[in-house]
Amino acid sequence: MTGGFPVKGAGLGLRRAHLGPLLAGIPAAIDFVEVAPENWLGAGGRLGRAFERIVERVPLVCHGLLLNLGGPDPIDIGFLARLKPFLDRHAVRCYGDHMTFCADAGQLYELLPMPFTAEAVMHMASRIRLVQDVLERRIAVENASYYVALAQDLSELEFITGVLREADCDLLLDVNNVYVNSRNHGFDPLEFLRALPGERIAYGHVAGHLRTAEGLVIDTHGAAVIDPVWHLLDAAYAHFGVFPTLIERDENIPPLAEVLQEIELIRTLQQRHTDVPAARTRRAA
Repeated sequence: MTGGFPVKGAGLGLRRAHLGPLLAGIPAAIDFVEVAPENWLGAGGRLGRAFERIVERVPLVCHGLLLNLGGPDPIDIGFLARLKPFLDRHAVRCYGDHMTFCADAGQLYELLPMPFTAEAVMHMASRIRLVQDVLERRIAVENASYYVALAQDLSELEFITGVLREADCDLLLDVNNVYVNSRNHGFDPLEFLRALPGERIAYGHVAGHLRTAEGLVIDTHGAAVIDPVWHLLDAAYAHFGVFPTLIERDENIPPLAEVLQEIELIRTLQQRHTDVPAARTRRAA
């Protein structure tokens, strides 16, 4: 842990399009990388060798896609049995998934929203505790974007804080998702952000999104980060202190040099707030 965090600085969501440039050398701006472990479990050949060489040279975090923390199906213990040695072998600093469900008698291949109810809080929290017990490590769960609410006995904020408290797990703070949800559901993103339990933040995400002609904002990870999201990240650092943060880009992936420009923006914001004590550091002390 670095200052109470699993990693430090600014990071990159590692995508296959960038393997070649990263094999030639890890730019100084990249302090850590993140992958979805489902994409690399059992990877061999040229891609597997490239992955191994890169993560030997830079700290690695993992953010999964298929854990199905909110779903009705039993947690896939067989998957966890394959995942645990992967996390251990690569000295993965942090692992987690989303506050969503993605399977119901089979994979749905979408990260679907949870009902915001007390029952759903306890259901997800119990499954997170099981995962943590099997993996013998804390996990970090991400606040998700959503476009329709299945039930709203609780607010989104109450749901998130309830899961974190009941599961005793960490938060992967996706700043773009806070912004996306605020635009689609009509709340103040800064007020929402400040009400989150900063002491549970493990690290953060920023990404780009799409605004449709009808005004719906969709979390695509397919464009550059916009100024309001940068401003929200700046406000998060001002309120919580600096936490590790990475750029996600999953569609329309540009050359690494272009992504590095956004990573440098993260570093600039972090440097601006280096004198603000981090909430997680205070918790770890």
